[in-house]
Amino acid sequence: MKRLIFSYVGEWQQPEDLTQEVFITVFLKIDTFKEKSSLKTWIYKIAVNKTKDYLRSWHYKKTTLSNNLFFIKHDNSVEEEFIMKERSNYISTEVFKLPIKYREIILLYYYKDFSLSEIAAITNINSSTVRTRLARGRNILERKLGGIFDEE
Repeated sequence: MKRLIFSYVGEWQQPEDLTQEVFITVFLKIDTFKEKSSLKTWIYKIAVNKTKDYLRSWHYKKTTLSNNLFFIKHDNSVEEEFIMKERSNYISTEVFKLPIKYREIILLYYYKDFSLSEIAAITNINSSTVRTRLARGRNILERKLGGIFDEE
């Protein structure tokens, strides 16, 4: 959840604070959970809403996003690790360049493994709109990343 919040705000201190606020809200509002979705979906919806509220507040200021957000360690050679890290950095940079309406769908779908219906519930967006934004986000990334994996 902290990485999702980070993807909106772009700095590490604020996601820690917002994550605490999310869990306080969950604790205080758990009796209002109606089980129309999974608990995980409900919590992520609270996180997205808290983050969007923060972004609308006067506290928000633009910051530089980290290129190392999605780097995952593998048991490969140093050269392979370097190539994978560079690709990961490049991909995450391009994901963060997407407009927020595509970025949030891409992050929830690919990096958090939510289904389209769960994403629709989290973002308060119609399922068909989620599908459309996912397809458009993919298309933008395919155009930008066009041949990144061709050297293999």
